Amino acid sequence: MTLRLPTALLLLIAPVALAADHMDGPAATADPAADITDLYAWTSADGTKLNLVLDVFPGATASARFSNAVQYVFHTSSLSAFGSAAGSTKDIVCTSDAAQKVGCWAGNEYVSGDASNPAGLASGSGKLRVFAGLRDDPFFFNLHGFKHAVADVKATVAANGLPAPDAAGCYNLGNPGTSGTIASVLVKDLTHDSDGTSPAADSFAGGNVLAIVLQVDLSIVNQGGPMVGVWASTNK
Repeated sequence: MTLRLPTALLLLIAPVALAADHMDGPAATADPAADITDLYAWTSADGTKLNLVLDVFPGATASARFSNAVQYVFHTSSLSAFGSAAGSTKDIVCTSDAAQKVGCWAGNEYVSGDASNPAGLASGSGKLRVFAGLRDDPFFFNLHGFKHAVADVKATVAANGLPAPDAAGCYNLGNPGTSGTIASVLVKDLTHDSDGTSPAADSFAGGNVLAIVLQVDLSIVNQGGPMVGVWASTNK
């Protein structure tokens, strides 16, 4: 079985890119150690390394463990320019044993051992470094605002008889003003403050995840060009 984070990320030497997927169906939540919540990717300040973070196990506790039956995979493809065909692909694969010692491969680079120290473990050449362990959930999500936004969309649809949603499940709300008004509730806490003067509250505050954090030399993943695409999967 493969569980995939469905968002492909394209990045240059640019700001952080991310995707999130915290609330899944039964197939994913039945095995939280394989349930991907977030993928982050960004380049180092000097433009020589790619930083990658794969978070799994939403709501992890101190007893949460990576699975010894799962491969945690960062899939990368590099290309010469945006929109061009991928010139090269490289998978970075990490596994964990029952004692939570990890092993990660990136091309000819390999690192293994207890990677729970914040400094991580580095391969012999230093071109691959890994940390793996419990971390505070970094993703911010205003669940209360989201629920109000959904309710507002449904009310707008009911009041205006708008066409059915498109293939992606999105409604055309008629005009930018209506869309802007609905979007504005996402930055408010209307559940606990009816006039909306309180800022949005992070519904994931205090929650934890299991994180695999990698730093890999860009030379390993950019053989096909300077633009690198990243996605992640967990494979049983």
